[in-house]
Amino acid sequence: MAIVVVFELPGMTQAQYERSAEMVAGRPGPVKSPSDWPVAGLVSHTAAPTSDGWLVVDVWESEEAFQQFGETIIPILKELGVSDAQPRVYPVFNAVTR
Repeated sequence: MAIVVVFELPGMTQAQYERSAEMVAGRPGPVKSPSDWPVAGLVSHTAAPTSDGWLVVDVWESEEAFQQFGETIIPILKELGVSDAQPRVYPVFNAVTR
């Protein structure tokens, strides 16, 4: 079952987000495709600045796929000084894509 994963990251900067994306992709520059992720199963990724940090909303094909990705992203965020990254996870009821 697909899931939505929401990270609200107070205090995270755009520079930290951009660096985390490079570390996830394993190369310089922004992530542009699900193939940039180190594990399969990403459906969509959206990131935006907030008044006090950063917001990331992902849709994953399954909770197992996200858990596998979590083994990569959580240590990256900690390394970048984003210490309280606790995602909220919701089952997808409906998803509309192009």
